[in-house]
Amino acid sequence: MKFVVERADSHSGARSGVIETSHGSSDTPLFMPVATRATVKGLTAEQIRQCGADMLLVNLFHLWLRPGEKVIKALGGTARFMGWAGPTLADSGGYQIYSLGEGTVVREEGASFRSPYDGEKVFLSPEEVVRISIDLDVDVTMVLDHLVAPLWSPEIVREAFLRTLRWARRSLDVSNGDRGLFGIVQGGLDPESRAFCASQLNDMEGNDGQRFSGFGIGGLGIGESFEDRNAILDVTLPCLDADKPRYLMGIGYPEDIISAVLRGIDMFDCVLPTRNGRNGTAFTWSGPLAIRNACHAPDESPLDPECGCAACRSCSRAYIHHLFRNKEMLGPVLITLHNVSFYQDLMRVIRDQIRSGTYREWANDRLVSFSKARGGTT
Repeated sequence: MKFVVERADSHSGARSGVIETSHGSSDTPLFMPVATRATVKGLTAEQIRQCGADMLLVNLFHLWLRPGEKVIKALGGTARFMGWAGPTLADSGGYQIYSLGEGTVVREEGASFRSPYDGEKVFLSPEEVVRISIDLDVDVTMVLDHLVAPLWSPEIVREAFLRTLRWARRSLDVSNGDRGLFGIVQGGLDPESRAFCASQLNDMEGNDGQRFSGFGIGGLGIGESFEDRNAILDVTLPCLDADKPRYLMGIGYPEDIISAVLRGIDMFDCVLPTRNGRNGTAFTWSGPLAIRNACHAPDESPLDPECGCAACRSCSRAYIHHLFRNKEMLGPVLITLHNVSFYQDLMRVIRDQIRSGTYREWANDRLVSFSKARGGTT
């Protein structure tokens, strides 16, 4: 994996660039649709490509359990398995340490889980994550990290980020350097812990001199405020190599993305476009739109007049409202398609503004408009 910064904004930390992998290249800043089980819910790989996406996120933990990395390897790797002609990034299982709760036991060797599919006990180590990612043939792998909520006690947060650092070193030791491996910065909402973790990862080397290809910033988007999150980014990013991509994991609202790009973030993912699509909320340039609301029943306009996606070109709000009211599966599919397109359009505009040298002014205007719009969903 290679990363090149092509343009840096002189008025902020924003930059545009390109990530090159064996499966293709992706312009940054980028947003990865979430394909947890090798599927972006409701959409085909071809539809995702038509929306403008270049890179997808899959979940190593889930693919390891079903259908299994050996099956995917025999079928040509993750991209070929899902019919995707492009790069993939694999999240490791750190989020499952947090989300599966009482069924998870963390120890120094790794994490033991109760499978969400059949309840069987399974064990995942940092070394196994690297091995599984090779079988999956993904382009970028996130190390196994110990994720805890940032608002938990300082003692728990400290123990978790120190373990994350030890696991990161073990991951580097078994990596072969021929694909992307990202370290993950943890440390809750404590600025000193975040800066320490970031600096340690930035300088870390494996047994054969391997270093991380990029860095994720994890453990955010779990209850902290917008202001606290930005404060953590402000102390973390200066500690990371500017020549490597920075990935804000699981963060998602348009204003979150715009603000993080201002600070120097290059990569994003979030379930918001697809989850909200299934629940009937469309993201638009005028703010979120709840299609179930009765005001849309007679409305002949598209979800977003500024959007050129297949849903907006061919379907009215009235029709999609009708689909949701009658629980027709096409309704969630259409809004999901629109939302994925909207996020790719947002990233395209962001890149254009950075390249034009006008990003900071544009971002400040958009932050105001998007923040106001979120308080008044139509």
